[in-house]
Amino acid sequence: MPYRALLRTAGVGFFLLGFLARLPYASSALSTLVLLQASTHSYAFAGLASAGQSLATGAGGPVVGLLADRHGHRRVGVLAALANIAAWAALLAASHGGRAGMLGAAVLVGLTQPQVGPLVRVHWARLVRDRGDLLPVALSYEAAADELCFVVGPAVVGVLAALSPLAPAATTLLLLATTALPFALRLAGGDTPGARAEGRPLPRRPLAALFLAMAAMGAVFGGVQTTVTVYADTLGEPGAAGLLYAEFGVGSALAGAACAWLPRGFSLRARYVCFAGALCAGMVTLFAGVRVLPLPVVVPVASVTVAPYMITLYALTERLAPPERAAVAMTVLCAGGPLGTAAGQALAGSLAEGQGTEGGLLVALWAATGAFLLAAGVGVPRRR
Repeated sequence: MPYRALLRTAGVGFFLLGFLARLPYASSALSTLVLLQASTHSYAFAGLASAGQSLATGAGGPVVGLLADRHGHRRVGVLAALANIAAWAALLAASHGGRAGMLGAAVLVGLTQPQVGPLVRVHWARLVRDRGDLLPVALSYEAAADELCFVVGPAVVGVLAALSPLAPAATTLLLLATTALPFALRLAGGDTPGARAEGRPLPRRPLAALFLAMAAMGAVFGGVQTTVTVYADTLGEPGAAGLLYAEFGVGSALAGAACAWLPRGFSLRARYVCFAGALCAGMVTLFAGVRVLPLPVVVPVASVTVAPYMITLYALTERLAPPERAAVAMTVLCAGGPLGTAAGQALAGSLAEGQGTEGGLLVALWAATGAFLLAAGVGVPRRR
C-alpha cells in the first residue's frame, strides 16, 4: 500500500499538521470578504479587497520561495507564518477603521501568505529522495489534501460567519499560530547557502509554460465557482453554491488520491498531454451536459479530470528545477493558480450577466482548451 509507506516515512503528526496548516490559505479570501463586508456594508469594496489579497498572494509567493531557497525553508517558513499572523491582527484592527487601512492590511495578508503547499512538496522531494517511487504518491496525496482543504475551508468559514463576521478571521489567526507555525518548524532543513542557490538558473521558458498551465487551471476554477453561484441563485438557494463546489472538490480529491497507482511506465511528458486532454474533455462534458442534465449530476463527472492534471504540473516542476531552487520554482508555479482564478472569476462574472451558467462554463471551457493546446504545443525538456 503506497500511502502506508508514506505514513511511515513522515509520521501521523506531519500529515495532520500539514492538512490544518493549509486551511488558512484555503479560507483567507472568503474570511476577508465576510469581515470587510460586515465592517463596510459594501460587497463591492469587500470584493475588491479580497481580490487584491488574492493577487498579492500570487505576487508574494515567488518571493517567499526565493527567500526559502536562499536562507532555508524552515527559517523562512517560520518568519512567513509570524508575518502573516501580524498581518491578520492588523486586518482585524483595521476593520474598525477606514477603508484605506482595510485594503492595505488585506494586501499585506496576501503578500505574507505562508507557502505551505509549495514548500511541503519540496520537503517531500527531499524526504523521499532515496525512494523515488514514493514521490508520485506524495504528490498525489498533496493534490488530494489541497482539494479537501478548499472544500473544508470555505465550509468552516460559512459556519463561523453565522456566529460572527469576526469569527472566520479570528479562527484563521488561531490556526496560523497553532498549525502553520509548528508545521514550518518541521520542514526539512533547506539551509542552502545563497551562493549555491544562485549557481544554476531556473529553466525560464519551461517554467513560464507551466505557470501558464496552472493559470489556465485557475481560470477553470474561477469559471466553475461563478457557475455554481449563478446556478444556486437561479434556484433561489444561494447557500447551495458551497455544496455544489464541494462536489467539484471531492471528486477531484478522489481522482488525485488514485493517481498514486498510475503505472511507472506512464511518463510525465505523456501524462501532461493526456491529462490536459482529459481536463478539456471534462469541461466539454460539463458545458454540454448542463443542457440535458442538472448541474449537480454533471459536476462530479467533470471534477475527476482536475487533480491528475495538477499533480503532473507539480511533478514536472520538481523534475525541471535544480534541487537548490525547487522552492522558488514551486511558488512560481503556484502563483498561476490565484491569478488565473481571479481572471476567470472576473470574465465569468461578466459573461454570466447575460448568459447565465453557460457564460461561466464557457470560461472554464476556453481555459481548459488553452491548457490542452499548451500541453500539445510546448515541449517540456528533461532536467539538465
